[in-house]
Amino acid sequence: MGQIIGYVLFTVVAVLGAKWFIEKDGHPKGLFYLFFAEMWERFSFYGMRALLVLYIIKDYMSSLENNEEIAYGIYAAYGALVYATPLLGGFIADKFIGYRKAIMLGGVLMALGHFFMAFPTDLFFYGALGLLIAGNGFFKPNISSLVGSLYKEGDIKRDSGFTIFYMGINLGAAVAPLLCGYIGAEWGWHYGFGLAGIGMLAGVVVFWDGIRKGVFGDKGLQPEEYKNKTYFNLSVEKLVWILGCLIVPISAYLILLEAGGTNFLGSIINILLLISVGYAGFLMYENYKKGEPAVANKIGSILILAVLCAVFWACFEQAGSSIVVWADKCMNLGFMVDASQTNAINPAYIIFLAFPFALLWQKLDLWKKNPNTPKKFALGVGFLGLGFLVFAYSVNFINEAGKLPFSTLWIGWLLITTGELCLSPIGLSKVTQLSPKKSIAFFMGLWFLSSTVAHYIAGALAKLTTTGEKTSSSGILGKLNNMLFNGVDMNANGVAEAMIYNDLFGKIGFITIGIAILTLIVSPIIKKLMGDVH
Repeated sequence: MGQIIGYVLFTVVAVLGAKWFIEKDGHPKGLFYLFFAEMWERFSFYGMRALLVLYIIKDYMSSLENNEEIAYGIYAAYGALVYATPLLGGFIADKFIGYRKAIMLGGVLMALGHFFMAFPTDLFFYGALGLLIAGNGFFKPNISSLVGSLYKEGDIKRDSGFTIFYMGINLGAAVAPLLCGYIGAEWGWHYGFGLAGIGMLAGVVVFWDGIRKGVFGDKGLQPEEYKNKTYFNLSVEKLVWILGCLIVPISAYLILLEAGGTNFLGSIINILLLISVGYAGFLMYENYKKGEPAVANKIGSILILAVLCAVFWACFEQAGSSIVVWADKCMNLGFMVDASQTNAINPAYIIFLAFPFALLWQKLDLWKKNPNTPKKFALGVGFLGLGFLVFAYSVNFINEAGKLPFSTLWIGWLLITTGELCLSPIGLSKVTQLSPKKSIAFFMGLWFLSSTVAHYIAGALAKLTTTGEKTSSSGILGKLNNMLFNGVDMNANGVAEAMIYNDLFGKIGFITIGIAILTLIVSPIIKKLMGDVH
């Protein structure tokens, strides 16, 4: 109980600190409400993420021999679809119902999804995942778009505002694994999932309260032409609610197929990529034709940055799969109750680093020394690579009991988090600036689609650890990895099991550092496409 009280007090202090900073630094009042609502949404999402893979392996499918591989497949499919539906949710909000109504719809569906996870049956398990996927599609792109709409064009506080908003994301993400992980370990998995549902419900209530108080002004309203339109005697809003409900069984069925080993999801992702990139290409062509090449070039820059974003998250999302299993099997966790709670390390760092980074970007901007976005992305991917090299190198410090030191997890995540703060909140901010004004939520959805691709790749990477063997040590990557592991006694207690994971982490590290260097080289070209956006 003492731990729970400590986590709650920490959350209260962090929220009050954010409120004080938002008011003192002159940010729009609506930012705090969006910060608070997103905090609870991420609390629910990361509470779910921290428990899902371990729950499948240790409980839900514990009797199956290949339960680890199935768990990685379900997690990858869930993560991929969670970030695929924002493409549709963003388009629908832009065109038909506005950001506010889309956010409310998404929040209600997600709250139901988390409560479904409290019941231990197949129907509720897959139904819960379907509800979460559908809900996230309406919630995620539109709350980020609404943040962007609060700032005027050219406002230097925009990047800072998104960094504060990002701190809210990670406040929820930090507390969720600690609370849900503790309750899941001490009282039972389904109590942990139920707590995540209460968090999502709190997010919906806070957002509704912000609407009621008028803190968003005229931002995020339904387009006028669809306010009173009806089809089949149903309003546009009711039709969208029906569509949201239809997405639930479709998503649940796709995850069920993935759990059964049918790789149907890859085809779905390819189709979505083809449609979204094709539509973006059409908009580029249309703007070139209208004599607005600058707008078309900015769309092109979004596509390039989205690829870099996909690379980052494909590696980062090992956090919910191979890294959490690695921590569970190979690491001396010290004071942690459960490996699921290690998911709190990254967002905890962000909570403490978000305000310094927010101030840093503003100060560098005033001094005319703020790195442009492509350079920040190069830094982000580079720090990610260094973090994975730390994870890989940890096998050099394995103890006599065959356990890796917990400190290397903290050091690695510090580097990865630094990279995340150089890339993710900046990317959210730039999408709202680079997108054509009438398609911001669609491009925010396309941005999150890059995370769909990332989760799918992340699942494939995680499955490389289920064979019980190291990945190939031949070629340049193998030779680089051998430098990391030179001097390690491969016959020592615990080394063979750790190397299944550490070898993969080393290769991820070297590849991403190479991509970071390449990004730095081509950054002037990307910046040219971005035009007047820094």
